[in-house]
Amino acid sequence: MPAKPLALQGRVVWKSAGLHLTHKLDNGWLAVTPDFLRAYYTRPEIHPIEESCDNEHRLFERLMETPDATVTEADLAALADADTADNYRMLLAYRDHLLRHGSIEAGYLALFRPDAPRVPPVFIEQLVHLILGGLLAHETDPFVLRAAELFFRDQMATTGDGQLTLADAEVVEMYSESGGLGGLGSLLAEAGTPMREVSLDVLSEENCETYWGRADQFNFALDFRFTQPGQDALARVIERWVAHFLHLPVRVQAMQSITDQHWSWHVGLDAEATQILNGLYEGETVDEDRIGRIAALFRMEFKDDDRILPTMRGKPAYLGVAVNPTGLIRLKPQNLLTNLPLTSGVQ
Repeated sequence: MPAKPLALQGRVVWKSAGLHLTHKLDNGWLAVTPDFLRAYYTRPEIHPIEESCDNEHRLFERLMETPDATVTEADLAALADADTADNYRMLLAYRDHLLRHGSIEAGYLALFRPDAPRVPPVFIEQLVHLILGGLLAHETDPFVLRAAELFFRDQMATTGDGQLTLADAEVVEMYSESGGLGGLGSLLAEAGTPMREVSLDVLSEENCETYWGRADQFNFALDFRFTQPGQDALARVIERWVAHFLHLPVRVQAMQSITDQHWSWHVGLDAEATQILNGLYEGETVDEDRIGRIAALFRMEFKDDDRILPTMRGKPAYLGVAVNPTGLIRLKPQNLLTNLPLTSGVQ
């Protein structure tokens, strides 16, 4: 019997995640399907245009017919446009990587190994989006879903007056350029007409049920202050992410500071947090302004000590999220899978 489409197994939160292109395997991970691969061939960097040579059109049609078809270097050398040939080389190496590892999740994990093919960051973000779409298909809390967006979309942080609000960076840029009025807004901006200040709805108990109809717009801001639902929601996402990949039960709690005299392990969830936490752990003097960029801290407790390094059994790991110098939060969810104190990796 064919696998049941994910769209029929739970609520589709983000249609843009592409869950309709795949299905779950027996182990709960996502299949690398022909339709999933076809979606990459239709990207603008690959899809032929009217001026493309005949060989390019034939190669495209062959891959759309048989997405895992063998493509030789001679096939690529026959393309008239060298840039297009390079785009195919990159994409086909990525395709072969996913097919070789047998699932979306396994392919994602293997992208962070030394022998992995180099792919654009957007491809990695798309995989995270897809994986979370399947993982959270039955989630009923809009705060958890909004927090999950941090895993695959850059966030612009707004601070001041004791506030810490996160908004989707791409949406903020779009609103700042067009005032949310699309092409008309862009024309007004070019004409020098002042745009209204960017102001997005902050997700709250009063409006959270409207998240479902706006999920793919990514236009809800998130209150990310300590004790507010945003940090707790991100903790739940972290727990689910680690359990899904590593089969490791953990408990994650938001905290205001690290006061543990026996602090033994930490994971920065982004490059900025990694550098700050490394400095503090090593006893270096870290500038107060830089410490102020820490947006959230979490304590992770491990419920299965048998999977943890002997020196870390009974001890927590600390997690950090920070705002970079340009005001962005750019999470690296792979850090949760590659940097924990485990005796072994995925089981």
